[in-house]
Amino acid sequence: MAKRAIDAEALVSAAINPISLRTTFANNPVAAQLKMVARMIAARAAFSQRRQIFFVQSGGWDFHDNLNTDQALRLKALGDALQSFYNATVELGVANEVSTFTASEFGRALQSNGRGSDHGWGGHQFVIGGAVQGQRIVGQFPRVALGGPEDAGQGRLIPSTPVDALAASLGRWMGVSNTDLSQALPNLSRFSAADLGLFAS
Repeated sequence: MAKRAIDAEALVSAAINPISLRTTFANNPVAAQLKMVARMIAARAAFSQRRQIFFVQSGGWDFHDNLNTDQALRLKALGDALQSFYNATVELGVANEVSTFTASEFGRALQSNGRGSDHGWGGHQFVIGGAVQGQRIVGQFPRVALGGPEDAGQGRLIPSTPVDALAASLGRWMGVSNTDLSQALPNLSRFSAADLGLFAS
């Protein structure tokens, strides 16, 4: 296993070292990760891969404290990083072939704990890319009010759209068959929204 890791590192380094992008990336940890992803995409021919999937991590969103100050700073950094990355996909001529999406295991509750917000249920996610039919909200935007119809208690919002439908929409865009999707997403049949129509057909 160690030899395989060393060989893989040598292959990747040889492929990406000559890559130089004109796009200026934001100066933050998420942007640094996305810059590496852009370089990997630029060097894709060297990897003989038909499809590439990359994971980028951004922590520190668990705002039990300092929500009013820290959230705005993190959203600005995330927005700058994503703008840089999208610009790089345009530079590389692959904007219509690259989709970037967010995922999180939980949302935030609307009820304040005094300094921030505790764990919730439903949350907002987004998808970015040239193939995305964007600039719209998919699903029903919740009433941002304690005790509203989507409030399961203490401002924990019940989601209107299943994450399974987001996964299915992305899977279909990547060419996964309905049969395989039903195997990968066994709960998909429980929801009426099995495809969110995120991508032009």
